[in-house]
Amino acid sequence: MGIIGTIVVGAIIGALARLVMKGDQNLGVIWTVILGAGGAALGWWLVEGPMGSDSTILKWVVSVVIAIVLISAYLGITNRSRR
Repeated sequence: MGIIGTIVVGAIIGALARLVMKGDQNLGVIWTVILGAGGAALGWWLVEGPMGSDSTILKWVVSVVIAIVLISAYLGITNRSRR
């Protein structure tokens, strides 16, 4: 996947992760794409590698879950969450 594909998938995964997360996240578009791309890369690697599966749906679900964890960690570390 090229750079454009990574940006598009990262944006989709990041947006889905933020949609699923509860509350308001004070997070910009760039960080959403970066953390979404990280979640996608880790999720697809985890599903294809150790799990040995080729399921596209499983790749997307795992990617969104990992992106939620990454976004939560980022918000916790930077203390950007609104309470």
